[in-house]
Amino acid sequence: MSETAFYILLSLTEPSHGYGIIKRVEDLTNGRLKLGSGTIYGTLTKMQNDGMIIVFSDEKRKTIYEITKLGKNVMQAEIGRLKELHTNALSLEEEFK
Repeated sequence: MSETAFYILLSLTEPSHGYGIIKRVEDLTNGRLKLGSGTIYGTLTKMQNDGMIIVFSDEKRKTIYEITKLGKNVMQAEIGRLKELHTNALSLEEEFK
């Protein structure tokens, strides 16, 4: 999973529109990751096609996105993978100093 996709799904702990997702990702990463509209909407479309998110509502030009059960399952698996990666990196960190 790309970092962009990971943070988009991570930001959807509650339904949100595109700009809200962009701001939440910036907050989560302390400004390190700034998503452009082309990047976020392309990724949201792919995630919607893959069944990881759904359009919750469409109010006055603001499309609200919500994570699905599949999206939550994908995030649980990805978080587990990242925990393993982190544990392994820490165990061998001294080898690279």
